[in-house]
Amino acid sequence: MSVTPAGRTARASAEPDAVRAQRRALTVLVTAQILSGAGMAAGITVGALLAEDMLGTTGLAGLPAALFTAGAAVGAMAIGRLSQRWGRRPGLALGYATAAAGSLGVVVAGTADSVPLLFLSLVLYGAGSATNLLARYAGADLAPPDRRGRAVSTVLLATTFGAVLGPNLVGVTGDLAHSWAMPRLVGPFLLAAVAYTLGSGVLAGWLRPDPLLLARELAAREAASDSGGATEEGSAAGPAVVPTDGERTAPGVVTGATVMVIGQLVMIAIMTMTPVHMKDHGHSTQAAGLVIALHVGAMFLPSPLSGYLVDRVGRLRVAAAGSAVLLSAGLVAAFASPHSMPALATALVLLGLGWNLGLVSATAIITDAVLLERRAAVQGLVDVGVAIAGTTGGLASGLVVAGGGYGYLAAGGGILALTVIPVLALATQPRPAPRT
Repeated sequence: MSVTPAGRTARASAEPDAVRAQRRALTVLVTAQILSGAGMAAGITVGALLAEDMLGTTGLAGLPAALFTAGAAVGAMAIGRLSQRWGRRPGLALGYATAAAGSLGVVVAGTADSVPLLFLSLVLYGAGSATNLLARYAGADLAPPDRRGRAVSTVLLATTFGAVLGPNLVGVTGDLAHSWAMPRLVGPFLLAAVAYTLGSGVLAGWLRPDPLLLARELAAREAASDSGGATEEGSAAGPAVVPTDGERTAPGVVTGATVMVIGQLVMIAIMTMTPVHMKDHGHSTQAAGLVIALHVGAMFLPSPLSGYLVDRVGRLRVAAAGSAVLLSAGLVAAFASPHSMPALATALVLLGLGWNLGLVSATAIITDAVLLERRAAVQGLVDVGVAIAGTTGGLASGLVVAGGGYGYLAAGGGILALTVIPVLALATQPRPAPRT
């Protein structure tokens, strides 16, 4: 497509604005992700143990994961719609504030031994998980197409620092809670409340200009300056010209969503029951916290490599590699000695790595496929599906372990990860040209 001299001038002036705004947005998002990562991982570490203690049964130990992922589904939809209308900043800030309220609710519920309050609070707490994941899209709003994978990975990488720190503070926060006459297992939720509150404040105060709103503004400015509204791909705001007839959009969203949904289901199911499995075989809570810390680190620490591979090797190939790594994680967990902490830690590290490869590649697939004007709403809707998959995995995990054992859960999850491969194979097939 041809571009007028006025269009080239507008693009040249817009690029520095986008670059500066992208750097600022990534700095703010990284800070918020470090804080929110601590809040998310701390609660995940002891959620199943707290439920097992309060409910008195292992069969329902997966219920907390199901509840906070159900909350993540509701949160993802609400945050996506809010961001679509008003921008990323109010949506993400409100999500973390809701999670902070849920964290405090868990503390009160555990102290008062109130199961109904625990369930409600875990749903609110789940908004933090949804917000944490949706923030990755904000990192890609102003990134050019050939750097979207790396922009997403930068935001995800920041989660590593807080996510690894959080589980390792289980003992310290437990001691603090005990000194305040509270159950030790609510201690990590005290940390989550503080972390999410700070994360919300950082986003509300400093995520300016809003990356999504600026991306729309730059795209509109560029389109208005081009001859006939035509633009070249690869602008600072991302591709302004994308198919509008659904020939590419729908398949791209379906492919990316399938990769995310399967990866989330497998990861949540195995991760949720690993601390319970370890406790049943004589491992301490601190040991389980260390394994979860390694797992969460593997979920986010490889992000720079994943982003580089997505941009250089290709989205679909990286997604297929993630599926293979999830299979290996399930098999290692299934056949590892339950008394071997290194073996279980290896399985959980592989589980986190496979999830990361799938998430980064699928995020790029979906961002490429969706119109800028409705990007936030579609991304939020996809993450609703991801959260529902997490709910299913968390709820089913306890029942599977109670009925057949941890080995069946892990092996079944690994095999399930392979169902992504046919979907990726179909996505590589050429599609008919759109009719005019």
